[in-house]
Amino acid sequence: MYSVSNDKAVKIGATTFSELNYKESDIEELLRKNIDMICDEEESMLIVGKQVRNAQHGISDLTAVDNKGNIVLIEIKRDRKDIEGRKEAFEFQAIRYAASYATIEDPEDLVNKIYAPYIEKYRSEFESGPLTSAELGNRKLMEFLRENVAESNFNKNQKIILVASDYDEQTLSLLG
Repeated sequence: MYSVSNDKAVKIGATTFSELNYKESDIEELLRKNIDMICDEEESMLIVGKQVRNAQHGISDLTAVDNKGNIVLIEIKRDRKDIEGRKEAFEFQAIRYAASYATIEDPEDLVNKIYAPYIEKYRSEFESGPLTSAELGNRKLMEFLRENVAESNFNKNQKIILVASDYDEQTLSLLG
């Protein structure tokens, strides 16, 4: 990685979120506002939820829909130390949360359960108008799916993205 200033590139060393004094909530907010940071060139995502509680009372960090219509679970840990300090393995937690998203049947179900409450919480970030949070959520989600020709593929698959500055061997072995 390089730091670029005044047409001069200086190589910088790797650092962890912990070393930057980032808390998990800081990383979550950074990604919520800049989701393209973890998308490749052919991918886009629409954030539809933050700190979503599932039926088993687990709380997922961020929830999105990608340009293929998949519901995407984004789980965040600062670094290896946070991953290793967990009672439940990072990747198993994510799989369990993603499985709960498989029960979402259609875009309206997603809006009612996840996106409308998210819009309500962050209403000032959305265009204000006479629409309810559910109406606005339906409109924005359907526009996103139509733009990406993904309406017929909605939630056929779920996707998991694990975010950390470093991973433990167990997580890497399962993802490899």
